[in-house]
Amino acid sequence: MNKRELFASILTIILTIGLMVYAFVHPTIIHNETYTAKLNGVSLVYEMRGYTRGEPVVLLHGNGGSHQELVTIANVLSDSGYLVWSLDSRGQGANAPLPEYHYADMAEDVHQFVNQIIQPHYPKSIVKPAVFGWSDGGIVALMTEVMYPDTWSAIVASGANINPDCGAWDLKKERAHPSDTSALYRMMLYEPNMTAEDMKTIQCPALIVAGEHDLIRLDHTHLIGDNIPNGEVLIIPNADHGSHIIDSYEMAHVMLQYLRKINY
Repeated sequence: MNKRELFASILTIILTIGLMVYAFVHPTIIHNETYTAKLNGVSLVYEMRGYTRGEPVVLLHGNGGSHQELVTIANVLSDSGYLVWSLDSRGQGANAPLPEYHYADMAEDVHQFVNQIIQPHYPKSIVKPAVFGWSDGGIVALMTEVMYPDTWSAIVASGANINPDCGAWDLKKERAHPSDTSALYRMMLYEPNMTAEDMKTIQCPALIVAGEHDLIRLDHTHLIGDNIPNGEVLIIPNADHGSHIIDSYEMAHVMLQYLRKINY
């Protein structure tokens, strides 16, 4: 090898190392890319945004909604260095509707999503995302951890309930005189059916949130948070079921502060 070839080889090595260092210091940013996963017998539309090397955070929306409900939270977390995975729950959002719904099926969807979609994205052999769930999404986040312990690094759930007798609706009246017979509504009338004992099995840190004027009774919110060994309860003043979430930065900042507090 002559001097010119040696110099070219050395320069190539230097440039390669330089590009690797640059890629490490300046990770790629994903801008709102949408995909579809086929899991558990259904198709699930999901969006990714944030830093490719960022710690994963899963966002789960409310009944009948879509991941767009949580776009403000997604933006704040992705801008703060996290990689955010926002799902449209089965039969909702951009997914084809279904004839019936059960929270346990949604929890199974999420568990498979973590194992088959999120974990392979990371070089680590084991990845435990944090999760934020609002309303039905909060139910699913909690149920996933009950059904499959050690799924999450942390849970933040707002406006969630663990059984239908939670103060959100006059369910006995609705059962006698149903005004809405949609499959999603029927699910809320009779599910979920978790208990305080189920909450005691959740070992990861959990922040259980409700608005001061939430649809969910505050004592029910405390029933959840007070029975999780590493649980906390936060009641947001002057907020209702969604005012601190939809087009609001309040829940986004609560989520970010909590993740930093637990060093996630």
